[in-house]
Amino acid sequence: MSFDLVASRSRNNTVFFIIKKKLFYFKMRHYIDIFCILVLSTGKYGTVAFQRPFGVARTRAVARQASTDTESRSNASDDLSRPISNGYSMSMSGNYQNSLQEKGKLLRKLFGRRPLELDDDDGYNSMRSESSKMITVLKSINNVIFPKPRVEPGTLILVRHGESLWNANATFTGWADPGLSERGRREVEHAARLLLEGGYEIDIVFTSRLKRAIMSSWIMLQEMEQIYKPVFKTWRLNERMYGALTGLCKFETAERLGADLVQEWRGSLRTRPPPLTPNDEYWPGRDRKYADLSLEQIPMTESLLDCMERTAPVWEDKIKYELRHGRNVMVVGHANTLRGLVKTIDGISDEDIQMVSIPTGIPIIYKFDRDLKPIPPSAEKSTVSQVHMKGLFLEKPGLLKEALKREEEWANQVPGYNNTLALSSSQMSVPLTSLERSLLKLRAERELGEWAGQFIDPNAAPEDDGSDGNNGKPMQFIEDQIWSDGLQALERGDQFDPDLPTFKDDGSMEFSQGDDDDDDESPVSPYVISSKPCVTSVPSQVLVPGMGKTPVRRDPVIVIIRHGKTGHNLLGLFTGWDDVALAQDGIEEAKDAGRLLKKYGFEFDVVYTSWLSRAIETAWHVLSEMDCLWLPIIKTWRLNERMYGELTGLSKQMVKQRHGETQFKAWRRGYKTPPPKVSSFSPHYPGNDPRYSKYLSDLRYSVRESLIRSIEKGRPTLARKLPKSESLKDCMDRTIPFFTECIVPQAVDQGKRVLISSSENAIRGLLMHLCDIPEDKIVELEIPNGLPIIFDVKSKCMDHRMRSA
Repeated sequence: MSFDLVASRSRNNTVFFIIKKKLFYFKMRHYIDIFCILVLSTGKYGTVAFQRPFGVARTRAVARQASTDTESRSNASDDLSRPISNGYSMSMSGNYQNSLQEKGKLLRKLFGRRPLELDDDDGYNSMRSESSKMITVLKSINNVIFPKPRVEPGTLILVRHGESLWNANATFTGWADPGLSERGRREVEHAARLLLEGGYEIDIVFTSRLKRAIMSSWIMLQEMEQIYKPVFKTWRLNERMYGALTGLCKFETAERLGADLVQEWRGSLRTRPPPLTPNDEYWPGRDRKYADLSLEQIPMTESLLDCMERTAPVWEDKIKYELRHGRNVMVVGHANTLRGLVKTIDGISDEDIQMVSIPTGIPIIYKFDRDLKPIPPSAEKSTVSQVHMKGLFLEKPGLLKEALKREEEWANQVPGYNNTLALSSSQMSVPLTSLERSLLKLRAERELGEWAGQFIDPNAAPEDDGSDGNNGKPMQFIEDQIWSDGLQALERGDQFDPDLPTFKDDGSMEFSQGDDDDDDESPVSPYVISSKPCVTSVPSQVLVPGMGKTPVRRDPVIVIIRHGKTGHNLLGLFTGWDDVALAQDGIEEAKDAGRLLKKYGFEFDVVYTSWLSRAIETAWHVLSEMDCLWLPIIKTWRLNERMYGELTGLSKQMVKQRHGETQFKAWRRGYKTPPPKVSSFSPHYPGNDPRYSKYLSDLRYSVRESLIRSIEKGRPTLARKLPKSESLKDCMDRTIPFFTECIVPQAVDQGKRVLISSSENAIRGLLMHLCDIPEDKIVELEIPNGLPIIFDVKSKCMDHRMRSA
């Protein structure tokens, strides 16, 4: 067996070894190519994609140009003067932009790739380009010389946000930002359960900067226990801008101006409503979330075609890239932006797209062939597909909405009525897992929907859910089209059998082969799961909504908050990397922290948190109270709590009783003493958690763990060196470098206002670095749950002026 070995030395003295070997695998007459990059470095956790993850030199040069542009614009006295970039995008000079375009041409010639789109409003492209140039070039050369089998394309999941407060009262919404109604929350919970039932996995999420879409994506990921997945928030997925119609009641407007005119504004492809003016209440130009957009990018009004053109780059440069690499993409958007994606994917004509509607809260599934052409749904009786679309609806729209409406009526009219869907584990004889609980609720929802379906009047006017498609008429599904064609055939005297393939909507005589369920099992290459946008400071409004004339802090600041209490905290259990949710007390602590920060005029430009739910949930509740859910949330495992090894899940009193007070204190508060290690097969070992085994990519590989996983799976498998136990020093060795090499150059040095939501020992490491706390004192530091710790960047000291109210 021969090996070809190539060595290269980078600037940081990291040595890369490329090993190319061919193995005769069992009795199969083909070779399996294995391409391994082994990184030898002095650091305990390795340095792959971590030494220079953001391209610091390039970013600083761009930031200086952006700063110059900002200063030149800030001299204007009116509200129209805003800096070019904020917490999402990088601003580029003309020369730099031209150089990137030239490099893109060269890449296409060498490797057949499209260059990254310059528009990086959600930080997505920064995340994609974070790997070192050496690794990227070596992988490209290897793929050209030794092409690997193509990965099956991923699955695309389209979900329109749940019903908003303005959908409920038939108001033109557009870029206005109302939240979800209670019915809308339950719609997206139901959508998540449909995805769980179907076995769909999500690798990456794209959504808009509007609250109703962001909240929908959060509720779905929370129901699926996947809130650690990356969520990119882009203005390009915002709803169509309705101009001067924004905030008006659809019915009243139709009565005053005529139903035909209003319907033309809503349904026509090219007709625009009357535009907004900069003095209008709903003009987005004064909203901080759009401070990175130029005045030309902020629409005053849009036709459906304008909205589709705005959405197109997200599909071309981001979604298609992820799908080609075998990753499953969920897009949580709005009626018209999703119609734009559907038009592009299915190649629907300008006339036919006006007949397509997107209902709230029903997942639409697209499968693709290797050319990224949508595969039509199979001819199963259970599938539902709309005319002109190849996407599969996981449920026929309307039944859940009717069920929820009936239940709301009963709850309001019948004394003592118990919510049918509010099923708790206490009602069951045995405890339920989260998956069992979700599927049981889904069954209850379906039973209620089937019962409520008998009350639906087929001749009643359809409810307006805010979608502009099909001219306000009911959605027409493939099944309806088949029966329509069949009735015409009977009128001609022809035979009609709806199960024959001749009655498919495309006129094809071939039977559908159906979707290959194995598509979901296609291998996904290791992938960094954190979004890392290049951020710059944004202007703040003088008035805080609901707070009066509260001065807003504009100076760079670091606010660190330990997550709210969990059930393990309340029971005195070692938690470590185990993923437990916040207790109700912890949720209230996080909300109180958000209200406190808002009261004292704090604003943030970027949020950092760990991959653990308790820290992510804390950040979410803080941002929700501060009304800035649109901020980028960067999730990294390096801010995880300390790994407690075999102590994980044990009571602190139990450990103290078994091992004695001295050993207990050494494990819990010793600076360099780690607890006993867990085994590779322990449920507490991170290597058995898919969030680390599948997505973590900035740790070196472990020969021992790779051997164990290869034996376990019966095929060659690479596994990374994840911690089996950590001392406080080990935890700091991964936390402090992330702060100094990522947070500082990419946020603090650029004048950003930073919020860090993490766990006790990770925060100890940050404070040890910021405040020069000695090793023998850091173990004595207590970090309270849910209390913001303020570090003033300019004075380099803790700020004690904020007190809990």
